[in-house]
Amino acid sequence: MDLVELTSFLVKNLVQEPEMVTVKQFEDDEEYVTIQVLVDSNDIGAVIGKKGVIANAIRTIVQASSYANSLKKVRINIDSF
Repeated sequence: MDLVELTSFLVKNLVQEPEMVTVKQFEDDEEYVTIQVLVDSNDIGAVIGKKGVIANAIRTIVQASSYANSLKKVRINIDSF
């Protein structure tokens, strides 16, 4: 499973409107990959969680998958529309 699919799977299982979730990957440089997550404004709290606990858990899982597959370091940006 690639990083975008994994991130999308995790986020879509947290939100009320999974069809509104958009996940895209951008190559920053040789060392990092950025994954942009866009969710409905009503679902942003469910994805970030109190004090960012859920967002950090998502980042940890995706980064662990990246390390396990010898991929680049991952940055995840979560935003709403």
